[in-house]
Amino acid sequence: MPDVTETQLPGVGVRHEFETSAGERVAILAHRGGRREVLVYDASDPDRCTTVLHLSSDDTRTLAEMLGASQVSQALSAVEQQVEGLAIDWVTVAQGSRMAGETIGSSNLRAHTGASIVALVRDKETIAAPGPEHELVPGDVAVAVGTPDGLQEFRDLLSA
Repeated sequence: MPDVTETQLPGVGVRHEFETSAGERVAILAHRGGRREVLVYDASDPDRCTTVLHLSSDDTRTLAEMLGASQVSQALSAVEQQVEGLAIDWVTVAQGSRMAGETIGSSNLRAHTGASIVALVRDKETIAAPGPEHELVPGDVAVAVGTPDGLQEFRDLLSA
C-alpha cells in the first residue's frame, strides 16, 4: 500500500497525496464543506495538474461506492459536515470574481444565497465575524455558513 501524505491547508481543508504503483501522483483535496477535488499531477512538472475533477458531496459518494468504499464511513463524514441542514464551507474569492472589490454589505451575498460570512482569511490573518464594511479581496478565503444549496450559489458567485 502506498504512503499517503496529509497536508493541512488552512482555510481550505486537507490534501491527501500518494504515488500510484504506475508512478502517477494523485491527490484528493477535501474541502471543509464536503466537496472534494481529485488532482492528477503532470509527470514532468510535479507542481502542475493535468486533471482536476470537482466533485460535489453526491459525486464523492458515487465515486467512493464505485471504488468500493463503505457507505457507512461516507455517511458519517457527511454528518460531520452538516448540522440540521446547515453546512460550512471555505470559499476563495477568485481573481476575476465580480464580488472582488465589493464589501460584504454591498455584495448582498446573504440576501442572494442565504449564506453568511462568519470569517475571512486573508494571507495568514483571520478576521472573525467581519462586518459589512469589509472588502472582499481576490485570494481571500470566506468562511460561510448556510444550506448546502445556498453554499453552492455562494461558491458560484465568488468564483464568477
